Amino acid sequence: MSFFEILYALLIGPIQLIYEVIFTIANQIIGHPGLTIIVLSLMMNLLVLPLYRRADAMQEESRDIEAKLHKGVAHIKKTFSGDERMMILQTYYRQNNYKPTNALNGSVSLLLEIPFFIAAYQFLSHLPLLAGVSLGPIADLGSPDALITIGGLSINLLPILMTTINVISGALYAKGFPLKTRIQLYGMALIFLVFLYNSPAGLVFYWTLNNVFSLVKTLFYKLKNPRKVLNILCVAVGLLFFGWCLLSLGAHPKRAIFAAIVGGLCLLPQIISTLKAKDRLPKAAELAAPNKKLFILSTLFLTVLIGALIPSTIIADSTAEFIDINHFYHPAWYIVNALCLAAGSFLVWFRVFYWIAAPKGKVFFEKAVWCLCGAALINYMFFGTNLGVLSATLQFDGGLSFTTVKELANLVLIAAIIAVMWFLARRWQKVLPFALVVGIVALAGMSTLNITSVCRTAADFRGYEQTEEMPQFNLSKDGQNVIVLMLDRAMGIYLPYIINEKPELKEEFDGFTYYSNTLSMGGYTNFATPSLFGGYEYTPVELNKNDTVLLEDKHNEALRVMPVLFDENGFEVTVCDPPYAGYDWIPDLSIYDDHPDINTYITEGRFGNEEAKEFIIKTTKHNFFCFSVMKAMPLCLQEVIYDEGNYNSADAAYSLSQQTRSSIHQAQGLSNTFMERYGILDNMAEMTKISESGNTFLMFSSTLTHEPMLLEEPSYEPSYQVDNTVYDTENADRFNINGSAIRMETEDQMIHYQTNMAAMLKLGEWFNYLRQEGVYDNTRIIIVADHGFGGNHRDEFRLADGTDAERYFPLLLVKDFNATGFYFDHTFMTNADVPTLAVADVIASPKNPFTGKAINNNEKTAHEQYVFLSTQWNTDQNNGYTFIPANWYSVKDDIWDQRNWRYINEWLPVPTELQ
Repeated sequence: MSFFEILYALLIGPIQLIYEVIFTIANQIIGHPGLTIIVLSLMMNLLVLPLYRRADAMQEESRDIEAKLHKGVAHIKKTFSGDERMMILQTYYRQNNYKPTNALNGSVSLLLEIPFFIAAYQFLSHLPLLAGVSLGPIADLGSPDALITIGGLSINLLPILMTTINVISGALYAKGFPLKTRIQLYGMALIFLVFLYNSPAGLVFYWTLNNVFSLVKTLFYKLKNPRKVLNILCVAVGLLFFGWCLLSLGAHPKRAIFAAIVGGLCLLPQIISTLKAKDRLPKAAELAAPNKKLFILSTLFLTVLIGALIPSTIIADSTAEFIDINHFYHPAWYIVNALCLAAGSFLVWFRVFYWIAAPKGKVFFEKAVWCLCGAALINYMFFGTNLGVLSATLQFDGGLSFTTVKELANLVLIAAIIAVMWFLARRWQKVLPFALVVGIVALAGMSTLNITSVCRTAADFRGYEQTEEMPQFNLSKDGQNVIVLMLDRAMGIYLPYIINEKPELKEEFDGFTYYSNTLSMGGYTNFATPSLFGGYEYTPVELNKNDTVLLEDKHNEALRVMPVLFDENGFEVTVCDPPYAGYDWIPDLSIYDDHPDINTYITEGRFGNEEAKEFIIKTTKHNFFCFSVMKAMPLCLQEVIYDEGNYNSADAAYSLSQQTRSSIHQAQGLSNTFMERYGILDNMAEMTKISESGNTFLMFSSTLTHEPMLLEEPSYEPSYQVDNTVYDTENADRFNINGSAIRMETEDQMIHYQTNMAAMLKLGEWFNYLRQEGVYDNTRIIIVADHGFGGNHRDEFRLADGTDAERYFPLLLVKDFNATGFYFDHTFMTNADVPTLAVADVIASPKNPFTGKAINNNEKTAHEQYVFLSTQWNTDQNNGYTFIPANWYSVKDDIWDQRNWRYINEWLPVPTELQ
């Protein structure tokens, strides 16, 4: 981040974020960006109305004092000169409690208007949602209005209308004011006309509405009792919003919450006036003096908590997830950006509100911020935890939602905390600053440790940046080629339905056998891949039995078994993206350094769009601050802030980083994690190098099927706007084969099916290329998954304890040399059979190069197979000598028969019966 980016985040960023949140929520409700601008203008003006009212009061006070002192100042200036004049003026000002800097009070409204204008300009002039949208006579809100055309000349009418309203409002407001004030107002109107004349109509429309609001406000000030009239109007609007809240409560909870908040804000002026009229509010004389120290320390506490601790904790927990070695952006900048936005929100803009507030307003404000500190800390530490896996774009894999009971319990506790903290603020004001200092030091210390860890990890990955233009692997025309292609989380249960929908795949997958009875010994990559790549010596049971060697070393050894074995037997070996190599998120290819003949590549990130990568950085910076704010908010507001993982970004519809789904049929935006991995399979032909002779071995891992996204049907290709409603309705029977059906009712089910389909289609294209190049028949291909996914598609896989065994049903497809046809085989298999399948009849008497044991699948039928039920997938924590203990299942013969699954309720590294 540059100096100007940091400065912008401090001063303008928080305001622009408010614009974006209000616009996004309102647009989701209204559905028309043009009409949303009206709501945006109304909401922003209502929010800053107290600020401007106080600024107007300060201006009036300044003018009154200047008028009062004018005669005396004029006399001094006329009578004295030089240093004597300056000294007498200073004395005169001091005697009348006036400082020369008080003259700035007369420009407070103007100074406030500048940052709000910049924020509105940056937001609305670059908003993709406005492009091509019409509103009344305005054809395109994303371009100048050009409402009048004379000959070949277009005249933009909106800026002229805006200026006219501005001049009328200024004339009414400045009536009776000094000439200097009137010139200032008219000059600003002219500047806005010149500056905004060629701006997008949406921006000018917004500023025109602001001027209309200013005009209405000025007219209200001219009324006999403006406050009363305004309060009545606010009550009427508030009641309308509460009515809307009640109507939306069941079907649209998000709209109901939004309407309730707006309605409450509208009722607030009348409530305050009523309390004042009944002497329920403390008189100014009864209030304690403002405690500036309490306010500053409270805002600093919030800044460190939300801007530093929360984002640094998330990044430090898995730093590598936030690093793209092909487009390096230091993850610490995400923390810096969040810290700048937090500092701008709490240290700058809260301070502005505090500065212009009256003394009694200051007292209330500082106590409110002090209470906010306690509520934010409680929410972050004790609520909204254990929400599932969080992606690098800060999306939870299972979404975010809370029960009503949890939300109510959270509100009750927050209310209790606020009551206690308010009481402390009234009775022990002198102690509170000390408590805040201790809290700030503690939060800053933890944040510093996190940032140090992030920087250390980022420095390690900085050297991973690669220079090769294209990863390449050889396939031979005359020799033997063996390919082991792992598709992370590819689901075995889908393949029959994929073939049913796309029967042409049988030709493209000619020679393959689909094994419909395949088991994985773990439900996550760190448990399942060792046996997939190393065989039965590396199942979770065997890894835990060998409790004198680190899991990382055992995992690395399993990843090396086949590449080293084939290398030692004269094959040209290539390895791409070995999962968790070095127990790092970004594979550590150095585990193959002692075999320099083995070619190694990281393909992930190589085929991503540079524009998308920049968009991801921008989105992630936005999301981190919003995520931190969300974690500090009550549970009832967290889902609104989360916004299905979009965090109320106005660019969600055109997102290059994540997709927003409105149903199992419709979505908008693109998931970059999907697109990058899709690009890898789309470029398999470009990475394939054909040679005339020799034997080759390729071990390739793809995580495409682990990063699902809703796709355009029937092509199953990515699209910014997806609407499969018609196709899904007309082809609903594709998920039923002769009475054997899978459920396809949820977004998770649909996106996983579609992504598996997309992977098969892309592999089919690659196989056609291999045929054209004459290397298909002499190639053995094993397509295998490390594990499946608990999608709740079939009742047969819902076991007695509630476990969804689909997670342990991986895809397994095998094509042998010169094989033809397409077959279904229900033989009991496991993905630990892969090494045996790969070396069969290719390497004589194959042995594990590290243990010397024969590579075969004898263990599969020698006893039951043991499935590890742990969900501790994170190798940053689960990286000791044995896996963190969990329960087990044993399985035999047929995974489709629940009677073959036996639950072992023992929280142990190894079941007792095997010890």
